[in-house]
Amino acid sequence: MGFFQDLKSDLSTAVNDLIPEEEATEKEPEKSAEELEQEEEELKAALSAAIDKLPDSDEKEEKKSLESGPQRQDKKETKEKEVYKPEDAQEDEKEKEDKKEKYKRLNHPEKEDISGNMNMLTEDVVINGSFTTKGSAKIYGTINGDVEVDGKLNAYGTINGNSIAGDIYTDSAKINGEVHSMGSVRIGKGTVIIGNVFATSAVISGAVKGDIDVNGEVVLESSAIIMGDIKSKTVQISNGAVIEGRCSQCYAEVSPTSFFDVFGDAE
Repeated sequence: MGFFQDLKSDLSTAVNDLIPEEEATEKEPEKSAEELEQEEEELKAALSAAIDKLPDSDEKEEKKSLESGPQRQDKKETKEKEVYKPEDAQEDEKEKEDKKEKYKRLNHPEKEDISGNMNMLTEDVVINGSFTTKGSAKIYGTINGDVEVDGKLNAYGTINGNSIAGDIYTDSAKINGEVHSMGSVRIGKGTVIIGNVFATSAVISGAVKGDIDVNGEVVLESSAIIMGDIKSKTVQISNGAVIEGRCSQCYAEVSPTSFFDVFGDAE
């Protein structure tokens, strides 16, 4: 109220300075209490309007803070009252799983599925050099070089070099080089291999001049011809198969040497 009284006094002084002396000396008629109270209310309203038009003052800022404070509080309370729905939790879990899958793909990439990619070399194709593919291959032609196939190798032609593949199947093929299979190998009838054979399992119906090293089962069909040593876990030999070399089940679970050493010590 002190601010309004000072302002009222200043305004009254300014008005008196502007009024001519003869008018100022005239005696103003006395006003009733109601009229004075009404003039005071009008003056207060005019002063309030004038204050709102002035640049931001401390009182105006305080007025704004009082007006805006409850609104912000209401917004905060409204936010706190928001319900966390079950579907929101499901979305969060899905987002976490997506991030895990993305991290897994970036840091632990899975091996590409190559089983459907087949490369074919026809009989009239001759390659003087190595042949490499991430898929599988069927070779009817001639390759004068090493062959490396990530998938399955089907050999029906001629390979003058070493062959490496996931699985190997041959039929009437001519291979002059070592044969390495990460899985199984099947040497069909009419196939001639001049080189060592390595695999996890083998079925042989053709001819092999070289050692056979298989840490699984070896099956020799009746048409098989082997000129070399056989190392395996088990071996099955059909009537008619010919072997010139030693046959050792060195990968068997029972070691004959250890077995008979027990009896030797007893003696």
